[in-house]
Amino acid sequence: MKRILFLCTGNSCRSQMAEAWARHLKGDQLEPYSAGVKTRGVDPRAIKAMAEAEIDITAQVSKRIDALGNLEFDYVITLCDNAHEACPFFPAKTRVLHVGFDDPPTIAAGARTEEEAMMPYRRVRDEIRKFVETLPDALEEEQ
Repeated sequence: MKRILFLCTGNSCRSQMAEAWARHLKGDQLEPYSAGVKTRGVDPRAIKAMAEAEIDITAQVSKRIDALGNLEFDYVITLCDNAHEACPFFPAKTRVLHVGFDDPPTIAAGARTEEEAMMPYRRVRDEIRKFVETLPDALEEEQ
């Protein structure tokens, strides 16, 4: 099993989705975690978008990377530019990769309706799923 960390700025949306997809789709191959450079709480729209895909993330918690203690990871995947730039140092055996996804809360900020606000959450949810479906093979190819 490969231990993988999905890292984002606030651990509120994209990294939470990625952790849940990895657990749901690849739980027999990956041991997924998520964290942020800071915490913002799990985004209610991320919870709703994942529930629409029949995945419950209500028990997931927004956490900072230092809350994971001394866990060692095979891979750290940054999902946003800010987390990539602020990514802390990891031991040499840890491969750090950047796979950026749009930030649904930023895109949804100008929405006129709740339905319109959910559109970027659904799109990014589905994009993250497609990426997670390629794991761990896509990670091995990066080496």
